Amino acid sequence: MKLFKSIRLEKHVSILLATLLMSACVFVGMSYLSSSNDAQASASSSSLSASANSGNDAPVLVTGLPDFTQLVEKTSPAVVNIRTTQKIAQNQLDPFGEDDPTQELLRRFFGAPNPMQPNPKNKRVQPKQQEQEVPRGVGSGFIVSADGFVLTNAHVVDGASEVYVKLTDKREFKAKVIGSDRRSDVAVLKIDGNKLPKIAIGDSEKIRAGEWVIAIGSPFDLDNTVTSGIISSKSRETGDLVPLIQTDVAVNPGNSGGPLINMRGEVIGINSQIYSRSGGYMGISFAIPIDDAMRVAEQLKSNGSVSRGFLGVTTGDINKEIAESLGLPKQQGAYVASVEPNSAADKAGMQEGDVILKFNGTGIEKRSDLPRVVGAAKPGTKASITVWRNGAQKELSAVLGEFQDERVAKKADRKSKKERAASVLGIAVSDISEAQKRSMRISSGVLIESVEGIAANADLHAGDIILMMNNLDVKDAKQFDAMQAKLDLKKSVVLLVRRGEASLFVMIKPS
Repeated sequence: MKLFKSIRLEKHVSILLATLLMSACVFVGMSYLSSSNDAQASASSSSLSASANSGNDAPVLVTGLPDFTQLVEKTSPAVVNIRTTQKIAQNQLDPFGEDDPTQELLRRFFGAPNPMQPNPKNKRVQPKQQEQEVPRGVGSGFIVSADGFVLTNAHVVDGASEVYVKLTDKREFKAKVIGSDRRSDVAVLKIDGNKLPKIAIGDSEKIRAGEWVIAIGSPFDLDNTVTSGIISSKSRETGDLVPLIQTDVAVNPGNSGGPLINMRGEVIGINSQIYSRSGGYMGISFAIPIDDAMRVAEQLKSNGSVSRGFLGVTTGDINKEIAESLGLPKQQGAYVASVEPNSAADKAGMQEGDVILKFNGTGIEKRSDLPRVVGAAKPGTKASITVWRNGAQKELSAVLGEFQDERVAKKADRKSKKERAASVLGIAVSDISEAQKRSMRISSGVLIESVEGIAANADLHAGDIILMMNNLDVKDAKQFDAMQAKLDLKKSVVLLVRRGEASLFVMIKPS
């Protein structure tokens, strides 16, 4: 019995030892496989990494985001807030009209003489006109010289009776408008001061798409607001006098006239327009290149106005089919659709069907290039023009005239008060540039230059925009004058007028 038990015990021990041995073998084998797999995975990872990096030694182009704090501290003292006012006759602010019966009862109740009845001396008493200064609008600008010259947009100050400039240190100055050019939308102001903070002027020719920029201004009258973004396009065609800088910097009403600043603290543009379907910022804004703005500013400082060359042609673009049919080596130039009689082009022998290839040695790649290079030349100067005619180049020489809008404006300035008042309503108007229409979000209208005659008694002021007359759209000054000439002055005339950010109806009553 003991022998049997001993055999059974040895058997159990043998089984236990065998089990332990097998477990140890399995553990060792799994450990080996695991370490082998890890080594293979590590080797595979190293191989993939090496494969990914092989032949790709390009440097990192963008690292982190810029810090604008020092840039803002350096440039913001030279950025100013601009507010404008208008003087409005006191009786125009009266809620009661001159012929309102309630107004007549109030006059009699308080013992005021009735202006429509004769006084004891049998003389008619005229109501005394008093003027009150009311807010008109706000904008931005920047100081370009220590003695107080300020640049801003023309549409910020157009039509203003008074202009005030406020600095970041809360000092406020009454500014003088040295000159304003609506076509380029640039204005120069002057404030009395010395050792004022000024901002450096950059080179807009050297900017590049993708470059970081900031804008500082007063959107919605919020002084010294800083926004940032990049240049989206350095030369965006908008049909205006100069191609504009397009950015994605947030710009809103009140930013107009403020600086667009590069990372060196230099102004490279004047914020001027936004593209919007809602009236607010939608991700696209435009600035006037500072090179062009400074050229205009120098003329405004010297002469108070800008003179531009005038050639006297209507042009069109050259497409591929036209270029091939005319035998042009490539698709370029401005096609001459018409020539104004007795203009510089007419006197130079230019003909309809010519293609203008060069102006004073500058290549004309597309139609919009021509008015810019012609406008940059001074009236009275001789210009060499290369045209394509009958399959060959031909050289012409023209003595430039003066741009028509400027000539018309100067003639209007020379008119006497009696001549200006001779118009039917007594309203002198001028055309509005396409840039201004976009900035005001209107499709038509004319700018009031002066108000006299029967219109002087209505709530109309220089700087107002006439949008409609008697429910008809007013497209330009020529059409407005023609509409005036056809009016029946025995009937009231109703105008829809844009003033600042609002529109209102104004009635002109028969005299």
